[in-house]
Amino acid sequence: MKPRLIVSRQIPPAVAARIRAEFDCPWPEGRDMTADDVIAALTQTNADALMLTSHLKFGAEIIARLPATVKIAATCSVGFEHIDVAAAKARGLPVTNTPDVLTDCTADLTFMLILAACRRAHEYDGIMRAGWRRGYGLGEMLGLKVSGKRLGILGLGRIGQAVAARARGFGMQILYSHPRRLPPEQEHGATYFASFDEMLPHCDILTLHARSGPETAGIMDAGKFSRLPKGAVFVNAARGNLVDEDALLAALTSGHLFAAGLDVFNNEPAFDLRFAALDNVFLVPHMGSATVETRNAMGMRALDNIQAVLAGKPPIDPLWS
Repeated sequence: MKPRLIVSRQIPPAVAARIRAEFDCPWPEGRDMTADDVIAALTQTNADALMLTSHLKFGAEIIARLPATVKIAATCSVGFEHIDVAAAKARGLPVTNTPDVLTDCTADLTFMLILAACRRAHEYDGIMRAGWRRGYGLGEMLGLKVSGKRLGILGLGRIGQAVAARARGFGMQILYSHPRRLPPEQEHGATYFASFDEMLPHCDILTLHARSGPETAGIMDAGKFSRLPKGAVFVNAARGNLVDEDALLAALTSGHLFAAGLDVFNNEPAFDLRFAALDNVFLVPHMGSATVETRNAMGMRALDNIQAVLAGKPPIDPLWS
């Protein structure tokens, strides 16, 4: 008899094929489940496991309603802000995430944001789609050269280091601020700043890769933006709540920032539409991991965690121990 699994969100075909082969898993095709849908499905099927994503707020209230049959909840994401880990631990419920597998694709997208913001990709695309019927002079529609710029990175973890590796290919000078200085073999010549504030005036481009938490919530406020050089570029493919969006909008509209590239927002998917009205902002709907290869790897890693726990083994990627 196959173990019973509930999946709260639509998933790539390759992951769905593995689920069909290894699990008994009914789920509504074409739509995502609400919290009530999930509880009902888990209860009706006496499910052994739940696979979820960040669309489902897996808080104390929903954890308390889980049927006793559920032995693991695996989120198909690296971030786990949507999970009340303390509540899961109190219940003794293993919860897991999918680290490592999306590092490269998130770093690739970060560099796309850097290039698109510096080289006015949104505006150029708009010109072409409107029909482009006049030439531009040598002083018009100028972007910024990326090669050789000073790139500041807040958070030189896995993704930050992958972004730095790409930046070295563009001959960029890499600066970073992190809770602790990394060993030389991980720095690869990057300049460390113990103080984030002290790094900011040296950044032609700033990209965020810090973890979300009480100590980083709203870390990019008006004061931080003011410390960046006039004409700097700001990129965020980490978490929306790292940024005071009113302060970012003010920095963009005042001309203090040249441009921004944004993949994440405070209120997703109902993001602040004032950003969409600005020509100097390149916008992406939280797609850092959105490649066939990475989404498949995330789904497979979540299933590996589920299979391990259901086989009586420790989870591969536990969020508590």
